Amino acid sequence: MALSKKPYRGCRDFFPKDMRVRDFIFGKMKVAAESFAFEPYDGPLLEEVDLYLAKSGEELINDQIYSFTDRGDRKVAIRPEMTPTVARMAAQVHREVAKPIRWYSIPNLLRYEKPQRGRLREHWQFNADVFGAPEHMAEIEILSLVVHLLKSFGANESMFSILLNDRRIVDTVFNDLLKLNQQESYKLYKVIDRAKKVTAEKLDIMVSEIITDADMVTIFKEYLALNTLDSLKAFIEKNNLTENAANFMEFFHKIEKLEVAKYITYDPMIVRGLDYYTGVVFEIFDKHPDNRRAIAGGGAYANLLQIFNEKPLAGIGFGLGDVTLRDFLETHELLPDLTKAKNELFIAYFDEESEETAWNLAHGLRQENLKVELNLGTMKFKKVFTVAQNKGHEFLAMIGSTEREAGEVQIKNLTKKEAKNFKLDDINGIKEFIK
Repeated sequence: MALSKKPYRGCRDFFPKDMRVRDFIFGKMKVAAESFAFEPYDGPLLEEVDLYLAKSGEELINDQIYSFTDRGDRKVAIRPEMTPTVARMAAQVHREVAKPIRWYSIPNLLRYEKPQRGRLREHWQFNADVFGAPEHMAEIEILSLVVHLLKSFGANESMFSILLNDRRIVDTVFNDLLKLNQQESYKLYKVIDRAKKVTAEKLDIMVSEIITDADMVTIFKEYLALNTLDSLKAFIEKNNLTENAANFMEFFHKIEKLEVAKYITYDPMIVRGLDYYTGVVFEIFDKHPDNRRAIAGGGAYANLLQIFNEKPLAGIGFGLGDVTLRDFLETHELLPDLTKAKNELFIAYFDEESEETAWNLAHGLRQENLKVELNLGTMKFKKVFTVAQNKGHEFLAMIGSTEREAGEVQIKNLTKKEAKNFKLDDINGIKEFIK
């Protein structure tokens, strides 16, 4: 039986035209992160399953990770996310390095998902994390980075918003108002995380299986109906939760005069599915009617380093997948035309006697870091322009007996329809003309 030419389900082949898009997106990610003084890091593709068992949550462990037992009888997993890895790495060095720690990465991740629009099994994800910053400051920095990145693609507040909540507010509602125990709270977190994906009738059934008191159900529905910061304030005052919510209100007070504030909307249903979040949580939401969905998310975690017997260290981070980001960019028509390669100079020669001359010219220009393609073999004149343009070259050089005998070459700008003659050994002159 012949092998399939298709990649494993939920994974992708990246042909050159796809790599041009990926490189463009990754380039924007790197520039944005480094403009905020984040430094790049990376970790192993394999981690011990215990790393995810400690904090990531049952859904990830039971349904989504690719795990196996290696030859040393160790239970390992292909990384499904990056936060446990960056926490493990920060635990090794946080005592010795200056704080706050600002790190970013664009790792390849693998989860056993049901492939669909915006969700594949394998993807790349832009991650940025801050450890050890003063309270509220890292949250503001991370949210500002998110906005800065999306704006660098040309996005604005009409295209996306940041839906934001605080797990401490949710904990207060669950524990102090609804009087839920730990197991009930955990189940209700999972219900809220799915609330926008099910019907109102289905949500009522799911809630009734956890909260049986009618008055408590009313309070819970009142909480879910909150949609502004003012409505949250009124709910907090009505239920005497002012002291417990003071931290979140202080955070909003800090950001309300900053540019990032116009992107932020309070949303009580944002809790994030992973268990390690302990503070502010958020999702980036695409407003376009054809792609109304979360494209990224993140939050604060205070206790991740404790699983490595370290003292708590405040951290916050976010992840933005390349699949959802590309959907966002395409939906809003923010991707440039990358259907053709962007090369600089195409060199063609017409006879075998000119081969050495063409090779030497290509070599000299490549030494100057120009993107030069030398046609491999002689070429007929009538094909030269078509081939050069189809391969995305902006400039063209043709070498035959006339050029070889004169020791000169004409460089043509195919975009501006301009041309200039140079000595074959005038590498700097040619470089300046092309650049």
